[in-house]
Amino acid sequence: MAITTPQVRRLTLVETKLYLREPAVIFFAVGLPIALTLILGGTIPDFQKPDPELGGLRPIDTHLPGVMIILSVLTCAFSLLPTVLVTYRERGILKRMSTTPVSPGTVLGVQLVLNVVMTVLTTVLILVLAHLVYDVPFPQAPLAFTGTLLLGMVSTFAIGLLLAALAPTSRLVQGLGMAVFFPSLFFAGMWVPQALMPGVLRTISEFTPSGAFGAAMIDLLATGGTEWRHLVVMAAWGVVGAVAAVRFFRWS
Repeated sequence: MAITTPQVRRLTLVETKLYLREPAVIFFAVGLPIALTLILGGTIPDFQKPDPELGGLRPIDTHLPGVMIILSVLTCAFSLLPTVLVTYRERGILKRMSTTPVSPGTVLGVQLVLNVVMTVLTTVLILVLAHLVYDVPFPQAPLAFTGTLLLGMVSTFAIGLLLAALAPTSRLVQGLGMAVFFPSLFFAGMWVPQALMPGVLRTISEFTPSGAFGAAMIDLLATGGTEWRHLVVMAAWGVVGAVAAVRFFRWS
């Protein structure tokens, strides 16, 4: 049975309504990163002080928005996306859809699009509000910044899909997601900036998807460029995660 554009449109509308109906989605994926950017930027004086190591820029110009954007991406990648997919599989929704024109793969595609749109929207809001409130400059190389953001999504969403492939229940995938989420935030520089990490820990961080993502985003916000090795690490994780997810994912 061939799927038609109106069917995809209806499915997208239904999934969007279900997605936005959950208060946790709006709070953790959108509200929390934006609120932390504005609150921390206004309450921690050091974020407002120019740093010679950043070329005279302030941490709020580079580190803070970069890490908060990654917080939104990781929330979608390791919590929202895998939980929805495993819940649908657990309830037999994906299996039932295999007998209709709307295939389970279409549901997966719609969920990916919804999470990408959510993270892009959050990124735009963080950058615009930080600019309006704290005069944070916009990225010097918007195309490179956007490409890196999308590559970061590919690397982390692929891991999220792998979690969904491996976890048989929604409760287990939530636990696995949190087990990956918090170390990933650490390696991205949420609590300790990568520049202040001990040498070995920093090296390990740069070979993780979130660590490479964080380093690239902060570089782009600071200088308008980044090192190719960060992009290669993200691309490698994206390929490995996607291949493994396809290999192990079950629709029922």
